[in-house]
Amino acid sequence: MDTGTEAENTMVAVPPGQVTLSDRRTQRGWHVEVAPFQLSAFPVTQSRYARVTGRRPSGARGDRLPVEGVSWWDAVQFCNALSQREGLTPAYRLDTTAETAEWDGFADGYRLPTEAEWEHACRAGTTGPRYGRLDEVAWHQGNSGGRIHPVGDKQPNAWGLYDMLGNVWDWCWDVYDAEVYGTYRVLRGGGWADEHWSCRASVRRRSHPTFRIDDVGFRIARSAPPHRP
Repeated sequence: MDTGTEAENTMVAVPPGQVTLSDRRTQRGWHVEVAPFQLSAFPVTQSRYARVTGRRPSGARGDRLPVEGVSWWDAVQFCNALSQREGLTPAYRLDTTAETAEWDGFADGYRLPTEAEWEHACRAGTTGPRYGRLDEVAWHQGNSGGRIHPVGDKQPNAWGLYDMLGNVWDWCWDVYDAEVYGTYRVLRGGGWADEHWSCRASVRRRSHPTFRIDDVGFRIARSAPPHRP
């Protein structure tokens, strides 16, 4: 797969739909209606992150590797910086001292997907645990050789989204479980060091928004523009 600068910047139009989320602790499930939105075809790469921020935080180095070692705060700051770079309205109002973030739902800038958006996009109309055969769509513990891999080298899902499973976990916007974990945010998708059961569309992981981990990256989303008659 050619993942040059133009391809790295590709945003995929995700159609509306419904997804069912669940929480293992509370044994609760809930339905979420997902509006149409756009999602990046690839996780943000190290080269793209460096172009926007001037930084290369990742442990493993390579332009086409997903950026990792980035916190949730790093990811939302990247979204705002990229929005400003492209003349868009930043999606977030951030206070890093107080660790608070407000999402402006009317902004046209880049943002992190919600976990409902993420799962809906990952499934791409499928209903099983994965959108394809594991080894064909994901880098995981059984085939990664113990390392991260360039984006786009596995098969995409039916909507043209690559590396939704495996390689690096994706930060999502949502708080994981405020009652127990406070400000911890949701991670989705599984990573290069994970067993096969973690690389499934429904699996949830959590981390503190300031933690930087070597198997955690992110991809970016944009809300669909409102329909004008």
